[in-house]
Amino acid sequence: MSWKFVVSLLMVAAVAAAAIAVTPAPDAPVGLDNSTNGLVDQTTHDSDASAFAFVLTPADGLGPLFNDTSCAICHQDAGVLGTASQVRELRVGYLQHGQFVNPDMTLPSGEVIHARSLINLRAICPQAARSAPEDVDVKAFRLALPLLGDGFIEAIPDSAILEFAAKQCRASNGRICGLAIQVPITEAPNQTGVGRFGWKDQHRSLLSFSADAFLNEMGMTSPLQPAEVATTCNPANAPQPNDVPDTAFFAEFMRATKAPGPDPVLIARPVAQAGAGVFQRSGCAFCHFPNWTTAPAGTAINGGQFTVPNALANQTIHPYSDFLLHDVATGDGIVQNGGQQTRNRMRTPPLWGLRLRTNFMHDGNSATLTDAIKRHGGEASRAVQQFNNLSPRDKQALLEFMRSL
Repeated sequence: MSWKFVVSLLMVAAVAAAAIAVTPAPDAPVGLDNSTNGLVDQTTHDSDASAFAFVLTPADGLGPLFNDTSCAICHQDAGVLGTASQVRELRVGYLQHGQFVNPDMTLPSGEVIHARSLINLRAICPQAARSAPEDVDVKAFRLALPLLGDGFIEAIPDSAILEFAAKQCRASNGRICGLAIQVPITEAPNQTGVGRFGWKDQHRSLLSFSADAFLNEMGMTSPLQPAEVATTCNPANAPQPNDVPDTAFFAEFMRATKAPGPDPVLIARPVAQAGAGVFQRSGCAFCHFPNWTTAPAGTAINGGQFTVPNALANQTIHPYSDFLLHDVATGDGIVQNGGQQTRNRMRTPPLWGLRLRTNFMHDGNSATLTDAIKRHGGEASRAVQQFNNLSPRDKQALLEFMRSL
């Protein structure tokens, strides 16, 4: 069976796995215009955007450890809220007997933070400022992720992702086997779902994702994450002002964003159209899969805590991801919700909105798309070989297609 035929077979199988309706589902609304996808009205969306961009201070409960002072600082670029900036976070740990171990950290105040891989970049006072322990042997930077269209991703049925993973592995004769992991849903205690958000697929729901980021990126507690990371210079359980945004606003903002569709001018160029074919033939679409369909309206997801509304239901999206964890030889060595099997795996990042990025891969260490492609190995080795064997004309077409996304 030829590689090209396997790719074609997988494309057909995955479409069948992801399809929900008998008739083709309409495309989800796209745009980089800060407008609602219809989940809420524009006034509400603007209000949620203001909460997303709200700048926190220590008086609001910020810290004592944090990376920045608002969601928008890490998730805004080109004048569009929800895109990703070039901000990077740092995670560290130990590799002991082939297992990742989270480090303990002692702050200058003497307070010990147990089992925490995230090294926050900033602190509200010198007594809380702390760099990584000197003896850590696992160190990894990660770029902030874009959030546009995440409401549609959240509405993809778990069953569709699981079925895709199974067919992907079978169709590639075991060469490419993306891992789907079950992760806790914070708002639904004792329940899990298929992870899809974060570089390690560590979250299934946008509310879980929001609460985690609020706490770990800004040091802000919430009803879902009520325990402080540290208390130095910031007494635990101190009341927060009433005007501090709630994580529900962040989740609603992300759910109401449009998907970042391709640039209509760039994607219409013949060279980009030709590049779309090269993208599929070279095997990129094996993991960066373009077409998914969201669940029907009324479907209960996130442990029954969210019901897919009409604005997100039964719509086709083109994220160019399988939302699975793969070993493509660039794993960061960090373990979060998925256990040790995820240590050297990373989520396939969606490529929609790629044209807004200036550096690439999870760590931002690839300066060009060609650099990023050639860094792939492991499960992606065959696709890289296919890329290397392309004619100069086909390589250029592929890159022009990717730059249009």
